[in-house]
Amino acid sequence: MNWPVFIHVLGAVMFLGNVMTAAFWKIKAELGGDLAHLYKVTRNVMLADYIFTLPGIVLIVITGIIMTLQQGYSLLTFNWLTLSIALFALTGLIWVTILIPCQLRMIRESQLSLDTHTLTPGYRKASRRWDVFGIMATLLPVATLFLMMTKPF
Repeated sequence: MNWPVFIHVLGAVMFLGNVMTAAFWKIKAELGGDLAHLYKVTRNVMLADYIFTLPGIVLIVITGIIMTLQQGYSLLTFNWLTLSIALFALTGLIWVTILIPCQLRMIRESQLSLDTHTLTPGYRKASRRWDVFGIMATLLPVATLFLMMTKPF
């Protein structure tokens, strides 16, 4: 068995699986209207990022480096691998600079919403921003997955 490939795919499943299910649970909680439940979900989305998304990223990066070195791919020319790395790096940049701050704000604002018994404008603003950039941060790794599977150039 090719262990680096298995662990690489496992990391991708952890990463993409959590990214997609987090969006589902967040949207479902927002539509439900229960502010206490929304607060719990916003905290658990962040917790799940630490349990699944972050370890998935670590597995992807470490095994990606191992396989690149083993197979002698060039990182000095533009090819499917360098484009994949660029897309994955852009995803990480969006995650660190936009999505995590939005998630932290949604946690704070959902707590405030419990106190005021109404969803705050701050929550709505952070949530919309999380939705827009979250879509980008989901589509980019899906494109990366496509490149990894097809190696088109």
